[in-house]
Amino acid sequence: MGAQGQDRWARSGVRLRRVSQREGRWNWLFVPGGPGLGSESVLGLARAADVPGTVWLVDLPGDGSNRGMPEVPDHPYERWPDVLAEAAQALDEVVMVGHSTGGMFILSVPELEEQLVGMVLVSSAPHAGWRPSFARWAEAHPIRGLDTAARDYARDPNDETLRTLTLAAAPWNFTPEGLAAGRAALEDLAYCHDAVAWADAHFDDTYQARWKPHNRLPALIVSGAEDHVVDQRLWQDDDAFDQPRVLQRTIDGAGHFPWIENPQAVRKAFADLTDLLDGDTR
Repeated sequence: MGAQGQDRWARSGVRLRRVSQREGRWNWLFVPGGPGLGSESVLGLARAADVPGTVWLVDLPGDGSNRGMPEVPDHPYERWPDVLAEAAQALDEVVMVGHSTGGMFILSVPELEEQLVGMVLVSSAPHAGWRPSFARWAEAHPIRGLDTAARDYARDPNDETLRTLTLAAAPWNFTPEGLAAGRAALEDLAYCHDAVAWADAHFDDTYQARWKPHNRLPALIVSGAEDHVVDQRLWQDDDAFDQPRVLQRTIDGAGHFPWIENPQAVRKAFADLTDLLDGDTR
C-alpha cells in the first residue's frame, strides 16, 4: 500500500486517511454513505465514537475527493464495492464501520467476513427493501423547494447540483432540533455525482447482503430512533442479526446521522462494542 503523509492508498485506489491514533490495538475504518458524499461525511461519527486504537476514513476510488490522484485508476468504479477487501487487508485488527450505503457496501463484500475482527452498521440495512418504504414516507412528507432542486439535478447532474439537492433534502435526514447542525455538516462535503450515478445504475435497487455476521464476529447495529430514511425494522426479519454478539442500539432523538443529534449515546454504543472486543482479547 502506498502512502503520502497521513493518506494511504490500496492498489485499486482505495484511500485511507488517518485522523486519530491513541492506545489500542484496533484499526477502525469508517466508510461513508451516499455514495458521493466522501469520507468527510463520517468524520463527525468518528469523533463521536471516540474509540481506542487508530481511526481511518475510507474513500473508494472515484468517491468524494479521491479523484484525480495518480493512485486512482482511470475507471475507478469497475470493482466497487469489492475494493473494500483491499482496505481491510492493508491493516491488522480491523473494525469496519459503515454509515448507510457504506454499511451496505460492507455487507456486499463476502471476503470481509474473515478479514474483520468487528463491524458497525450505522443507519444501514440488510437489503434494498428500505427504498420503497422511504419513497412512501417521502411522498407523505414533501419538502418545499425540493422538486426544483431535483429537476435541476436531473437536467444537469454535477457536483454542485448534487450539493444543492442534498441540502434541500436535509429535513428528511435530521430531526428539527438537529437540522441546522446537519446542514452545516453537509455544506462543505466533497460531493461526487459520478459515484451517485454508479450506485443508481448498479447497486441501489438490487442490493442484498452477501454475508452476515457469524457467531464469532462482534457487531453493532446502531440507528436513530427518528431515522425515516432507512427502515431499521428490516434487521428484525433475519435471525442472523439477532444473536448475542450482534448489539443493537437505538439512539433517542436522532435521525439518519445519529451522531449529529446525540453524540453521547453514539459514543456509549461504540463503547459497548469495544467491551465486546476487549472480551475477545482477554
